[in-house]
Order: sequence, then structure tokens, then C-alpha cells
Amino acid sequence: MIQSAPPMIEVALYTMCLVQDGDKVLLLNRPSKRGFPGYIGPGGKVEFPESLTEGAIREVREETGLIVKDLVYKGLEEFVDPSSNYRYMVFNYLATSFEGELLADPPEGELLWVPIREATSLPMQDWFKRRFPLFFEEGTFEIHEVYDMDSQTTLKESVKKL
Repeated sequence: MIQSAPPMIEVALYTMCLVQDGDKVLLLNRPSKRGFPGYIGPGGKVEFPESLTEGAIREVREETGLIVKDLVYKGLEEFVDPSSNYRYMVFNYLATSFEGELLADPPEGELLWVPIREATSLPMQDWFKRRFPLFFEEGTFEIHEVYDMDSQTTLKESVKKL
């Protein structure tokens, strides 16, 4: 009996790093033309061969001008689409130490220091609103979603605090 090779799985690696200064957090207000409109944290695709934290530091610098230090890993949010063998993973960090000045003309949208307790009242994507409070809680989190991209339907979802 000939065994077939396992199916190829496409994996996309992303980071998000919230920058906290006391009781405020730095968010960017992404315009619709950039995708994912509304308030969101800095982040983006991890470039090969950089590490996850190198990717997070680079994305914050590119999108805000700040150089973050002392990153704390907060958790993973991922979704998988079994019909296309696709896994999308976002590694989430919190930085409370940084240097530099905010960009005058940021590429991803207007930058704004927002009180943490008021942030979720701003317009933001549902997935970011769900994840946002977890950055400021003790421990780490894992959000796993099985998603059908063809029908744009969530088939299964779990949120775990670890």
C-alpha cells in the first residue's frame, strides 16, 4: 500500500505589540483603505528569517517610530481553515518600556494614546475588541478559531487563559 504525503499546510505568522505608558495604550486608527478599519494595535507579518519578537519590535518601529523593549509575551490568537489547510497565527506582546518619538505621518493611520479603560468604546474590529483586555490580565491566553473562509463562518472557537 502506497502512503500519500500529508497535505501541505500554509502558515502565516503575524505579531501584535501593544505599547503601554501608565494607564494609556498606543493605538492606531486605521483608515478603511488600509484594511481592518478602526483602532488597532501595531503589528504585522513576521519576515523570514526574523524571530517573532524581532518582527514585533520592527513592526512597532515602522508603524509608530517607537523602539520597544522588555516585551512580555501575552498569548496566541489563531484561526485555521481546514478546507484550505491554512493557519493564521498572531503572537501578541505587551511593551511597557520604549524610546523614541511618534512618527509625524505614520503609514498605517493616526496614532493616539488612549486610556486603557476607555479603549474598547472606540470603533474597532470585533476580534481586536475580544483580544484587547487579555493584554492587561495576568498570564497568557490562547484564542483558537476554526473558520470556513468560503462561507465566512466560525465553526468552532475557544478562548483560554493559561
